[in-house]
Amino acid sequence: MTSKYKFDLSFIIVTYNGGHLLRDCLRTLFEHTAGFTYEVIVIDNGSRPGTIKPVVDEFAGVKFLRNEENLGFSESNNIASKSAEGKYLVLCNDDVIFIENVVKKLFDFAEEQKGRLVIGPKVLNMDKSLQVSIGKFDDLRYIITTNFFLYKLMPRSKFLNKYYLNYLDFKEPEEVDFVKGCFLLIRAEDYGSLGGFDERFRFYGDETDLCYRFKESGGKVIYYPEAEVIHIGGAVTRDLPWFKYKHQTLSKIMMYYKLFSLPVFLLAVLTHYIGLLIRVPVYLLGGLFSFNKTLIMKAWFYLKQFFVFPKKLSGGKGD
Repeated sequence: MTSKYKFDLSFIIVTYNGGHLLRDCLRTLFEHTAGFTYEVIVIDNGSRPGTIKPVVDEFAGVKFLRNEENLGFSESNNIASKSAEGKYLVLCNDDVIFIENVVKKLFDFAEEQKGRLVIGPKVLNMDKSLQVSIGKFDDLRYIITTNFFLYKLMPRSKFLNKYYLNYLDFKEPEEVDFVKGCFLLIRAEDYGSLGGFDERFRFYGDETDLCYRFKESGGKVIYYPEAEVIHIGGAVTRDLPWFKYKHQTLSKIMMYYKLFSLPVFLLAVLTHYIGLLIRVPVYLLGGLFSFNKTLIMKAWFYLKQFFVFPKKLSGGKGD
């Protein structure tokens, strides 16, 4: 029987002013990927003209797409997915470094399983230490413990920290609520049936929302610790600090709206803003006493977040 797909897998890599990162990502991808057919799609999300295409041209066969402006991570992935011809999609950040044939392991596992899956590998920092990459969906308990710093007291506590799973030494695949969006594998038809990412999540929370809607539709999200990638992290937002803080708040509130009933949603939002106000004097005083401009800037950004709220909560995917 002839497959309707041209490739086993399509890599989709969104980049924004990350040519130096993209080069390492593509180089290590081609060095370590074998055992199945694939294509690589790079979508430039409004980078400075002439900075990304020359990097892509160093690697034969890479499909190049370009947005004239920064449309956000979610919309760019959705655009690229429409031209993808693989049975599976790997949504991959440009600051990922391949250290093994990670996708062959994920691909083989997916092919062996029954049912619908989103799969994420173990994610490592540059020093090969474990990076937080899996977690539980928010509930009011986690919102309170996060905003009032309680999770810092016992980071390995299941009760206090929604990321406690990262402290468990998994040896076998494990079903989780969500995996980090820097690297995940999903069948193209499943991605399409969900309508892709909810484009209101421009930068943060997109993968959490995708996993939530996927699980709500009967799918499973699997953490696969037998495969590893390195994720540098923070490369895009390093030069856009306010962008990061702003979209963290927008994404959290939109996710709360999807997860909770109206009374719990209102309480969650109130708790979130109280948490922001707590952080303002903490970082301001810390910055003043230590003459640390970065801490003072963080205090200002936390204060500015208090005036951030999504323009539209309903009408998106999964509402």
